[in-house]
Amino acid sequence: MNDKKDPSKTEQAAAQPLHLGLRLQSANQSDQPVFSNFTTVQGAPGMVFLDFGFLEPATLPGLARLAKTGGKMPESINGRLACRVVLGLDAAMQLTRQLEAHMKGLATQSASTKGKPN
Repeated sequence: MNDKKDPSKTEQAAAQPLHLGLRLQSANQSDQPVFSNFTTVQGAPGMVFLDFGFLEPATLPGLARLAKTGGKMPESINGRLACRVVLGLDAAMQLTRQLEAHMKGLATQSASTKGKPN
């Protein structure tokens, strides 16, 4: 008998996504949504920092008006850091895949509703 596994079957099994139900328990106020209207991404060895921030809604249009009129742009603007998340590279890749799939679904949904009358 040959006890060796077929490597092609092992690779195929590893390539299949695993769907598993997951329930996360909140800690402190982690179940409260955090609103963010801008994000920044910074890399470090083996990890990715995601900063979610909030700018007052009038800030960006005000900057656009200044730029159009040739006004002096501020050296910096103030916002609030709403949340900072640090992900390992594997979790960052998984987040990328999930966001891409979600955005693709939204684009498909948007395209299918454009041709329909209201």
